[in-house]
Amino acid sequence: MFSHGWPLSADDWDAQMLFFLNHGYRVIAHDRRGHGRSSQVGDGHDMDHYADDLAALTAHLDLKNAVHVGHSTGGGEVVHYLARHGESRVAKAAIISAVPPLMVKTPANPGGLPKEVFDGLQAQLAANRSQFYRDLPAGPFYGYNRPGAKASEAVIQNWWRQGMMGGAKAHYDGIVAFSQTDFTEDLKKITVPVLVMHGDDDQIVPYADSGAAVGKAAEERDAEDLQGLSARHADHGSGHDQRRSARVHQQVSESHPVRRHRHGRAGRVARMPDRRQTSSVLAVGRSPTGQHHAKLREILHDDFMDFSGDRDPSSQDTTPASSASASPRSAWTPSATGI
Repeated sequence: MFSHGWPLSADDWDAQMLFFLNHGYRVIAHDRRGHGRSSQVGDGHDMDHYADDLAALTAHLDLKNAVHVGHSTGGGEVVHYLARHGESRVAKAAIISAVPPLMVKTPANPGGLPKEVFDGLQAQLAANRSQFYRDLPAGPFYGYNRPGAKASEAVIQNWWRQGMMGGAKAHYDGIVAFSQTDFTEDLKKITVPVLVMHGDDDQIVPYADSGAAVGKAAEERDAEDLQGLSARHADHGSGHDQRRSARVHQQVSESHPVRRHRHGRAGRVARMPDRRQTSSVLAVGRSPTGQHHAKLREILHDDFMDFSGDRDPSSQDTTPASSASASPRSAWTPSATGI
C-alpha cells in the first residue's frame, strides 16, 4: 500500500507499482482526500482524517499482512495510521523522505523550520497555485536547482499535472498537516519493522530538521550507509531518486518479506528477525555525498536491529497473515489504484 506525498497523487507511485507487480506482489496506491481523483471535500485535511481514510480503505479492501510505504507527507500518514488504528493488518512499513517526527520549530523541536516558512508556502499557493506548482518541481523538489542537475521537462509537467488535479483547499490545509503534526508519540507505539530512508540534501523535508528525533536507539549501533540512494527529496531518472532507483527497490523488497500475491508463496528476501523476537528494524539511507547522518539514529524503540549488514537471499518469509479488525468508514470518497 503506497501513500503519496503532498500535493501529488497515486500516479507518483507508477514506477514502484510496476516494479512490485512484475515481482508478483499485489500493489495499491490511493489518492488522499482532496488530492488527485479523490473527492475535493472542504474539511478533514489533517493527519487524523488521513489516517482514518487509510484505515477505511484497508478495511474495505480487507487487506492483511500489508506493507505500507509512505513518501514525505505519506510517511506521516503511515506512521499516524499505525499508531491510531493498530497493526493487525500490517506486516511492515517503509517511510521515505518522510515528515515525522515534526517539521516546524517549537520549544521542544528547536531545530525545526520556522512557522513562517510554511506560512510562505500557503501564501504562494493562494497567490498563484499553478506557478507555485511549476516552481517546486523545477527547483528544490527534485534537486534540479543543484549544480550539474539535468532537469526533465516531462517530469516537471507531470508533477504540475498531479498537483493541479487536487483541490486548493486540501493542499492549503495540508501544509499545516504535514508541517505541524507532531508524530513523536506515534513513533513510540509502532512495533512492526520499519525501513527508514532519508537523503542529506533533501530541500523539502530537510534531514537535519525532520530526521532529528528519528534517532536515539541506533546511536548505539552503526546504521548501514546505503550508498547510491538519493540525496534529494525525489528525482526522476538521474540516479538520485530515493523512490525509483533500483537500490531502493532492492532495499524495500528485500527488507519487507510478504507473501506473493499471485504465487501464494513467500518471495526471496533478506534475512529478517522473527517478529516475535524484535519489534522494529532500522536501516538508514545516506546519500552519495557521504555526509554523516548524525541525527538519523532513532525510530520507535530501543530494541532495534540493523538487518542490512548481513543478508541471506535464500531466506523466506514464514510470518502468518495478520488477523483483521474492522475500522470505521469516513465520509471521504477515495480513489484507489490497485492491480
